[in-house]
Amino acid sequence: MAIFLNENSKVIVQGMTGAEGTKHTKRMLASGTNIVGGVNPRKAGEKVDFDGTVLPVFGTVKEAMEATGANVTVIFVPPAFSKAAVVEAIDAEIELAVVITEGIPVHDTAYFWAHAVATGNKTRIIGPNCPGIISPGKSNAGIIPANIAGPGKIGLVSKSGTLTYQMMYELRDFGFSTAIGIGGDPIIGTTHIDALEAFQADDETVAIVMIGEIGGDAEERAAAYIKENVTKPVVGYVAGFTAPEGKTMGHAGAIVSGSAGTAQAKKEALEAAGVKVGKTPSETAALMREIMQGL
Repeated sequence: MAIFLNENSKVIVQGMTGAEGTKHTKRMLASGTNIVGGVNPRKAGEKVDFDGTVLPVFGTVKEAMEATGANVTVIFVPPAFSKAAVVEAIDAEIELAVVITEGIPVHDTAYFWAHAVATGNKTRIIGPNCPGIISPGKSNAGIIPANIAGPGKIGLVSKSGTLTYQMMYELRDFGFSTAIGIGGDPIIGTTHIDALEAFQADDETVAIVMIGEIGGDAEERAAAYIKENVTKPVVGYVAGFTAPEGKTMGHAGAIVSGSAGTAQAKKEALEAAGVKVGKTPSETAALMREIMQGL
């Protein structure tokens, strides 16, 4: 099984004809993703050849969905145009929108997230500023390298793209049901809790790795959710144990104020919920390895 994305997903790419869109469309196709078209209003009606796979370009998301039955869009649109692209996807009521773009203004993200809620939450948003989602062996929507781990029974949810890749590689001998990079911006669509809920409900996910980072209270809220609702073993890692207080680190959401948002505070909250927390990514992978070997 997998969450949010599977072998039946039909994927379109908003911004498919741009440099990033072209590069990653090729990579997604090579990893077996069923991409059925792209969206670019200025190139509607054209066809693009990706190493022998010819894909149509549509003027709007709605047209692409009507013509192809697409239910997933991956968005590689520059920050200035991303709000309009995501709103268009929401208005077309596509099931899943994976927003890869980095540098989208927070008020734009707040706008399209609120728009999704106001229109009935028909579109799940992953991101922005994220690597996307992969269900190995089934489908890959985003920029996660497909060759670092195969299918298995571990679920992974992470704020960090790079740590997503490292954890997948370290646990590649076990494999993953789905790995999802939710992004590190202050406002994101899909949260740790959303992914935890889905992994808990997925029959073939037997254990979960959750990667957080300093700043905000998302990990503390996830810990409270795990304590009440998750029966599967969860292993955690919090990036930023050595970060100086009061300094914004990397991701826009990663800022520490006093004791709130520190790696230590998050580690303690997670451990109080029964989550084993590693001090490094490799230690975290070792903790999950022990769990998987014991199942």
